[in-house]
Amino acid sequence: MKNLIVILTMLITIVSISARDVASSSVIYKGMASWYSESDPGVLETTTNMEQFDETALTCAIWDLPFNTILKVTNLDNGNFIRVRVNDRGPAKRLVREGRVIDLTKTAFSMLDDLDKGLITVSIEII
Repeated sequence: MKNLIVILTMLITIVSISARDVASSSVIYKGMASWYSESDPGVLETTTNMEQFDETALTCAIWDLPFNTILKVTNLDNGNFIRVRVNDRGPAKRLVREGRVIDLTKTAFSMLDDLDKGLITVSIEII
């Protein structure tokens, strides 16, 4: 009986760990991504979490995820993906209503597609 309890406990632990891994890698958003840089009007010297803004860093602005969350952002048109860290809030609320889900730094966006596009369709997963 004791061995059965140990085996059941181990199975429950394995299943819960596997379920958590699957949930953490599932797509949580699909929508438009834009980019922002130091030269954009209204961009402050510091991000919302009080870091120095660095357009060359692989970071992003998103509204409802905790700071320092690591995200996998995939360009749905070409399959390119990057990992970015949440350190800011955005896009502007009016843009969210238009389908934008994330603002990427200039460098992060350029790793997904040409900056001239300005907007790309992406999926976002928590890593």
